Amino acid sequence: MKFEVKNGCFSYNNNSRTILKNVNFDINSGEILCVLGSNGVGKTTLLKCMMGLQKWHSGETLLDGRNISEIPIKELWKRISYVPQAKNSVFSYTALDMVTMGRSAHLGMFRQPTKKDEEVAVKAMEDCGILWLKDKLCTQMSGGELQMVLIARSLATNPEMLVLDEPESNLDFKNQLIILNLIQKLSEEKNICAIVNTHFPAHAMKIGKKALILNKNNPPLFGKTDEIISEENMRKTFSVQVQIHDFDYANRHYRSVEPLFIVS
Repeated sequence: MKFEVKNGCFSYNNNSRTILKNVNFDINSGEILCVLGSNGVGKTTLLKCMMGLQKWHSGETLLDGRNISEIPIKELWKRISYVPQAKNSVFSYTALDMVTMGRSAHLGMFRQPTKKDEEVAVKAMEDCGILWLKDKLCTQMSGGELQMVLIARSLATNPEMLVLDEPESNLDFKNQLIILNLIQKLSEEKNICAIVNTHFPAHAMKIGKKALILNKNNPPLFGKTDEIISEENMRKTFSVQVQIHDFDYANRHYRSVEPLFIVS
């Protein structure tokens, strides 16, 4: 599949301050695009606009060359699955029940999930390595556990693209790596493309083939991750001087970002 945003612009209630202006990017099957930017710059708004949950004031979103406004909703949500920021669940569903709900795009209005739907849900949990959680109530889960359940629920749709809003936020180091490794695994093994909002440039360099930087005062930047995430672009975007380190460990190459000091 190919997913594109062309000249996307958005502002709330025709406000004179434009939240998003001339956003352009594309992503293909098996690729991961990471979206970065400071707080309040419009990263979550971008996700909602590009999926049609909010309407562009100008510009368009294309899926395989077709404007998504022309694609029936049920067809669109079979191909794209959205994982919002994980919040503490207020619903006393088991993990398996929650993941099975991901099959809703494949069900009729009054149809109940079948045994096959449950089998698909179980397989999604196996792919995420969380089958051991299947009988645990979502209200009793940690943030990392709930985030994994939400990703498994999105996989139950058998999507071609995952859209994830800060999937690793509020998690410890181990759970952050579990989430990042899972996204990378799904991209490589299932040829799923993924668009990931993140606050962590190092995470984008770890998993992203492409990067998009949103900036309040400068045009959006899009391209290959290694080219877009530079010390200069980080300084302009976050008003922080950083140093990017390249190093090898256990026969693997890594890049890290060290914030040094705030700049005006």
